[in-house]
Amino acid sequence: MGERRKYVKINSIDNVVIAVDDIPKGTEIMPGLITADNIPQAHKIALQDIPKGGKVIRYGVTLGYAVNPIKKGGWINEFMLKLPVSPSLDQMEFGTNLETQLPKAPAKTFWGYKNPKGGFAGTRNILGISTTVQCVTGVLNVAVEKIKKEILPKYPNVDDVVAINHAYGCGVAINAPEAKIPLRILRNMAWHPNFGGELMVVALGCEKLTVEKLIDQEYITPENVIVLQEISGFENMVSAITEMAERKLKKLNMRRREELPLSQLFIGMQCGGSDAFSGVSANPAAGYAADLLVEAGATVMFSEVTEVRDGVYLLAARCADKQVGKRLAEEMGWYDNYLEKGEVDRSANPSPGNKKGGLANIVEKAMGSIAKSGTSPIVEVLSPGEMPEKHGLIYGATPASDIVCGPCQLASGIGLQVFMTGRGTPYGLAAAPVIKVCSRNEMQEKWPDLIDINAGPAATGEAEIQDIGLALFQEIMDVASGRKKSLAEQHKIYNDFCIFNPAPIT
Repeated sequence: MGERRKYVKINSIDNVVIAVDDIPKGTEIMPGLITADNIPQAHKIALQDIPKGGKVIRYGVTLGYAVNPIKKGGWINEFMLKLPVSPSLDQMEFGTNLETQLPKAPAKTFWGYKNPKGGFAGTRNILGISTTVQCVTGVLNVAVEKIKKEILPKYPNVDDVVAINHAYGCGVAINAPEAKIPLRILRNMAWHPNFGGELMVVALGCEKLTVEKLIDQEYITPENVIVLQEISGFENMVSAITEMAERKLKKLNMRRREELPLSQLFIGMQCGGSDAFSGVSANPAAGYAADLLVEAGATVMFSEVTEVRDGVYLLAARCADKQVGKRLAEEMGWYDNYLEKGEVDRSANPSPGNKKGGLANIVEKAMGSIAKSGTSPIVEVLSPGEMPEKHGLIYGATPASDIVCGPCQLASGIGLQVFMTGRGTPYGLAAAPVIKVCSRNEMQEKWPDLIDINAGPAATGEAEIQDIGLALFQEIMDVASGRKKSLAEQHKIYNDFCIFNPAPIT
């Protein structure tokens, strides 16, 4: 156990440090450096006088340029920096930093559910009910409540019943080019590994997202699909749903966990409610766990375009080959254009809470966000909701919004998600367990029944990243294998299924 420190400096060339705790004005935090202002926890302190237009450097990169002169020992916040130009996508070098010596994982297997369709295994045994349109949500929710109360208890080997309700399906430009994204997400979710290959679809009957667009023709049968407009009355609708669900539950109840190689495990990494400690403790610990998983044969996905865009050259250097690098540039370029059409840029991220937690701008946030990917080579780059074809570290080009990124990662097939937070969010997913990791001790103390792993001691200098990363790896093994539930899962804290739809709504 190390001694608690007063500040954190990341790189030797940094001209700022961040405060581990609130620091009053006039405090000497190191020889010759006295704070010129009251410094809030996690906020930046200037190590030297910085002139107007001078670089403010953290993580060894330029976060921005001083709008006005900043005094040595002064507080640096989001209002004091001018954002630098985005890194070019045209001049990147690929594959120049390929790390293959990863830390050795203490396990090579886990206990999961074999996927009847092949591919990644399930970590849970869930009846998933897909929908074609939001119009069926009200009826389906009534039916699901009845199923959970009256039918599910008869099938103890099934963990849950989850309705994939969403705000898509009608009043949309279904044939617009970018409609491929929400369609892909919903098609892939119908066959999520945690659903055990038991397909169940509830449709209305007049929507633009027809059943034929959601599932292949061979699966469109009375055993798999209910169309509400073909049924007489509400009670008969509910009965049809519950009767089909029970037939599916009988089959799912026969499934059993098996010891499987970690090559069948797919983990998602995401962060939300970040602060300036996220890139010091929680995300690096997740990155170490990611390296352990990849070394053991598992597949790990990290995402969030705007939260890697300013460090894209660092990711390019880790792309396994030029083809992967080309895909990375394509996805970044697509998103640049998407934001430009909306007359915004990446400066719309971070959030007010991120800034209160010491993150001055998106450059600083991106440097900390990338840390959750670890150090291994990036073997594949995917569009939102695409399913991987390779094993190892994968980049999924999703929006940074927590509640949109999560469904995108689910549609790609993750069986479990690890979620890092600094400010705190009671985020959760119904279709897969979420392990919550916090960046500072105060967050864990405030939410002890929501935080699974506390990385705060790494921020204060009282623990090593490797030790917390190893504890997180072991937590992933326990939750993925069903030996324990994450706290969000225990409380059944589940966000809405918000799909990414860049296509027009008519």
